[in-house]
Amino acid sequence: MADATVALWVRLEAKPGKESELESFLRAGLSLAQQEPATTSWFALRLSPSTFGIYDTFPDEAGRQAHLNGPIAAALMEKASTLLSKPPSIEKVEVLAAKLPSAKAEKAA
Repeated sequence: MADATVALWVRLEAKPGKESELESFLRAGLSLAQQEPATTSWFALRLSPSTFGIYDTFPDEAGRQAHLNGPIAAALMEKASTLLSKPPSIEKVEVLAAKLPSAKAEKAA
C-alpha cells in the first residue's frame, strides 16, 4: 500500500485582524496531526497575508475519513466563525505521485 494515495486541500480566508490568530491555530495543529497514525503528511501554509491552507495526505480513504472526523477538523469547525471570513473550502483530492521520506531515511535521522 502506498503511503499517500488520497489527500485534502483546505483553503482558509482569515477575517480581517484574525490573521495572526489563524496562523497560531494552524501552527498548534501540527501536534494534533502528529498523533494521527493515518496522516502521512500534514502542511499548514500561508498563501497570502489573509489566505491560508492545509494540505495533508493519507494512505487510503479510511485514513482521510478518520482525519475528517478527528480533533483537527473539530477544532477548525469550532473556531471557523471566529477566525474565518467564510467557511473553509475542503477538497478531496487524489495523489497521482509523491516523494516522501523513506522509513530507512527516517530511522537514520
